[in-house]
Amino acid sequence: MKTVGVFDSGVGGLSVLRALLAELPGTRFVYAADSAYAPYGERTAEDVSERTHRITAHLRKEHGIDALVLACNTATAHAIDALRQHHPDLPIIGVEPALKPAAALSRSGHIGVIATRGTLGSTRFAQLRDRLVAASPRPLWFSSQPCDGLADAIERHDLPVIQALSERYISELLQGSPESPAIDTLVLGCTHYPFAGELLGHLSGTGVTLVDTGAPVARRTREVLGLPPAASATAQAPLLLSSGQPAALAAAAQRWLGLHTEARSLLLA
Repeated sequence: MKTVGVFDSGVGGLSVLRALLAELPGTRFVYAADSAYAPYGERTAEDVSERTHRITAHLRKEHGIDALVLACNTATAHAIDALRQHHPDLPIIGVEPALKPAAALSRSGHIGVIATRGTLGSTRFAQLRDRLVAASPRPLWFSSQPCDGLADAIERHDLPVIQALSERYISELLQGSPESPAIDTLVLGCTHYPFAGELLGHLSGTGVTLVDTGAPVARRTREVLGLPPAASATAQAPLLLSSGQPAALAAAAQRWLGLHTEARSLLLA
């Protein structure tokens, strides 16, 4: 049985874990939430990189992972290249805002992107966006909206704040993107955001399709591990670790994934 580490700044990566459990039911998962330091999107690149390296080393030493899914857009943007250099023998799958799938889905060619300020301000995001625009055979627009505080509100399951911030940022995105044609595709560029997907979809309007990264990342992980397509294996209960409050992670896993399992403290050397 393969063991895969799944790492995020908090509970947002559970949206990726949900897709991984469906795609790879016979795999053992160790989910590490660095909730004591969340959200990463409002921390410096140096802080994010340091935490990412420490937790990866812990998952290798203590849990013998065969691969790592970096289920955090900000950690991917700031740390994945150095992480791969430091661990050349470890398959590392990152997540990035799903700009390419969104471009393929969009009819109008105008795509909205909501993400943390750290992700949107990264060189990696700019390069991905610019490559797609340059290679597109038709006009393509990406309108981006940083969503300060939204990942943190989802992390805390603060429903009034999630509502208020979602209304504010979707309004700012749509009002600040008067270009014609209108936005018809919205990229959820943070793994926390799918847990507010129903609300975000309602606020965006019926003509807007939401796109996230969970399913593509799960398929890529299966391919990297060389495993066949999902069979009818019994899913293994993941090990949940949190640097913050383990009970909060367990509650989030129960609320969003239907998992009834305890979480443990993530104790780094």
